[in-house]
Amino acid sequence: MNKPVLDINDFPSKTQLITLSFQHMFAMFGSTILVPQLVGLSPAIALLTSGIATIIFLFITQFKVPAYLGSSFAFITPILIATNFGENPGNAMIGAMAVGVTYSLVALVIWKAGYKWLMRLLPPIVVGPVIMVIGLGLSGTAVNMAMNVNDKYSFIHFTAALVTLFAAIIFTVYFKNILSAMPILLGLIIGYIYSAIIGIIDYTPVKEAKWFAMPDFLFPGVHYEFNITSTVLLAMVPIVLVTISEHIGHQLVLGKVVNRNYIKDPGLHRSIFADGLGTFISAFLGGPPKTTYGENIGVLAITRVYSVYVIFGAAVLAILFAFFGKAMALIQTIPTAVLGGISILLFGIIASSGLRMLVENNIDFGKNRNLVISSVILVIGIGGAALRFSETFAIEGMALAAIVGVILNLILPGREIVQDEDDKIS
Repeated sequence: MNKPVLDINDFPSKTQLITLSFQHMFAMFGSTILVPQLVGLSPAIALLTSGIATIIFLFITQFKVPAYLGSSFAFITPILIATNFGENPGNAMIGAMAVGVTYSLVALVIWKAGYKWLMRLLPPIVVGPVIMVIGLGLSGTAVNMAMNVNDKYSFIHFTAALVTLFAAIIFTVYFKNILSAMPILLGLIIGYIYSAIIGIIDYTPVKEAKWFAMPDFLFPGVHYEFNITSTVLLAMVPIVLVTISEHIGHQLVLGKVVNRNYIKDPGLHRSIFADGLGTFISAFLGGPPKTTYGENIGVLAITRVYSVYVIFGAAVLAILFAFFGKAMALIQTIPTAVLGGISILLFGIIASSGLRMLVENNIDFGKNRNLVISSVILVIGIGGAALRFSETFAIEGMALAAIVGVILNLILPGREIVQDEDDKIS
């Protein structure tokens, strides 16, 4: 383990605090604003709520866990379903608040009963394929954004997507240190510059925007009616099976990076509760669900600066930046093709990370049990299968795939005993 430049509770100098905090903000920036762009929510609110959720997370985890919370990609498809593809964003906010409550209930059970039951309920053979469904299920959306304008093929826009894609690939593969930790942001910048050169950007929103502006809040009972429906709940809440697994994985990886055992101290129940409360507050304000960000864990590993005060500084900067009207308007001018280009890489990486989980956990596909579980999850999830009980009550797509995967894992014979996580992280 390399000696840290700044350990968890080391306070940096003022210069270090500013520069390192900006570094973390830029690392999460591209992904955090991409999610609301894809689902029709406000990028400013996404930034604001990411900062708020991160500060909540730091307080609840007793300033022991240097994690940043940004927009979750796992909820893109469920949000689109819940909002009827952007027509009613209030539904997605209600669903996201329900997700936050579910996190809290899981945290309560973990607090009382421990966490090993959760690890057995969500083994890699279930979580890996579901993560693949998240990425592959969005592949058509990414390609359509990259190639088409108003449902018609556009060669010039597709070139912008390809320039963005290859720029992000180059930064990911050929660059080292901090640049390799921000390929999404850097790819967006290169793609945007190219788009400006070929003349496909409309700067009118920037000219009309104020220098400072309030983000577009969405409050329940004010901007939408607070009606809880089974369709919304069933579209979003089951995805918790995936995002909690992702959360545990991040806590394990982060613990290895900073040489701590976060499953035990401050405890998985605290970090999951903090993640859920951050998601609830985000949804209450009109932002997307939150998750701990691998991009920022990568920055920690590269810089060996583990200070929670730097993460706190990045959260404060995100909150302040959300009120910068001109900057938010500039983000709105990013061509859809550029977003599509970066999405091709990003959604592919999400799918590949599910495959990586299967490989790293030595899942044997020579066993029919594993073959059946993964195959059913992939086809149900990507194929968009739906279990419809009425016009307003249905379980479909990714949510149905996750539930079926859990059930198959529990009922099919030959289930292996998951290794005790205490052995892995002690």
